[in-house]
Amino acid sequence: MDNPVSSIEFTLEPTDHQRLSLLCGPFDDHIRQIERHFRVQLSLRDDKFRLLGFTAQLPLVQQLVQNLYNETINDSGKLVPLTSEQVHLAISGVEHPATLVQVDEQAQEVSIKTKKGLIKGRNPNQSRYVANILRHDVTFGIGPAGTGKTYLAVACAVDALEKNQVRRIVLTRPAVEAGEKLGFLPGDLAQKVDPYLRPLYDALFDMLGFEKVEKYLERGTIEIAPLAYMRGRTLSDAFIILDESQNTTVEQMKMFLTRIGFNSKAVITGDVTQVDLPRGTYSGLKHAIDVLSKVDALSFNYFVAKDVVRHPVVQKIVLAYEAFEAEAAAKKQAEREAEQAARLAASAITTPVATPAIAAEPPAAKTRSRAKKATPNSDTAAS
Repeated sequence: MDNPVSSIEFTLEPTDHQRLSLLCGPFDDHIRQIERHFRVQLSLRDDKFRLLGFTAQLPLVQQLVQNLYNETINDSGKLVPLTSEQVHLAISGVEHPATLVQVDEQAQEVSIKTKKGLIKGRNPNQSRYVANILRHDVTFGIGPAGTGKTYLAVACAVDALEKNQVRRIVLTRPAVEAGEKLGFLPGDLAQKVDPYLRPLYDALFDMLGFEKVEKYLERGTIEIAPLAYMRGRTLSDAFIILDESQNTTVEQMKMFLTRIGFNSKAVITGDVTQVDLPRGTYSGLKHAIDVLSKVDALSFNYFVAKDVVRHPVVQKIVLAYEAFEAEAAAKKQAEREAEQAARLAASAITTPVATPAIAAEPPAAKTRSRAKKATPNSDTAAS
C-alpha cells in the first residue's frame, strides 16, 4: 500500500500530570486540533500516548506532541497553559522545518515583554528577519498579510528605544486611499491620518500599553505620520519603519530611502500582491527590489503562506489566492504563446513566393525588332 496505517505508543519525560493536562487542553481541545489537522487518532491513558494513523505521519505527530509538552513549562520552571494559536504554530513548525535556514543567536535575544507575554520570532523566517534587522541598517520584509512583518519590525524598534540605541521611533505609511491629499478631510493632522496609521498604533499599544505610548507621542519620542510628511527631512538616531510600501511610487520610495541619517535603521515592509496604486503607476517596492536586491548593505526577506501566524484559515486563504494567481498566470502565458504561434503561421502563409526575374532585352535587339515591324513584307511589295 502507498499509505499503510500503523500505530505507536510513547511517553513524555519527565512525567507530570499537570503538564499533560495543559498539553491536552480543556476538554482535550488541543488533542482534537492535532487529530483534525493530521487525520490521526491520538489518545492518552495511564500517562502513555497511543497514536494511530498513516505510518509516514506518525513520527511528525510524535515530535509535535513532544514540542508542545516542552512549551508547557518556561525557563523559570513555571507552568504555562497552551493556546490553540500555539498549537497551530507548532504544527507549522514541524511541517516546515528550518533545514536550510541559519538563525542568528542574536535574533533569539529580541524578546519584548508585554501584557501579552514575550514577542519573538515564531518560525524560522521570522527569526531570520529579526536577525537581519539587527544586523543591517536597511531591511526589507516582503510577503503576504499575517506573516508578522510590521509587528516584528515595531518590536525591534521598541527594543532599540528601550535600550537607548536610538532616540526616537518614526513610523510611516503611504495614505494611498486618499491619494495623500488629506487637506479636504476634517480635523487636525492626527485626526486626518489616524485611520491609515491605526495598525501601527495597535502594535505599539500591544507592546507598550496605552499610557506609555501616549507619553512617547507627546514627547515626540514616537512619531507616526504619512509618507508625504517625510520629504525634506533627515532622520538621525532613529528607527524608521515604512509600512505598506507596495503603495509607494518609485519617487516616494527613493525619497524615503534618502531620509536615513546617521545611527539610524530603516525597515520597509509590504506585499507586492496587494498594490492599490492607480493603474499604470509602478510600485516603488517592486522597483526597489529590481534596483537594490544586489546591494550588499541591504537585506531582503521574503515570507510565504506557511509563515502566516494569524488564524489558521488565513493561511488557507493566502494559499488559495496564490494557487489561483499562479494558474491564471500560466493560462495567460499559454494564451500569449498560442497567439504568437498563430501570428507566425499566418505570416508564413501570406508571404508571396519570389519569382525569377526576366532578363531585360538588350537595346540593340529592341531596335531591330521595331525596324522589322516597320518594314513591309517583300511578297506584298512585289504584288
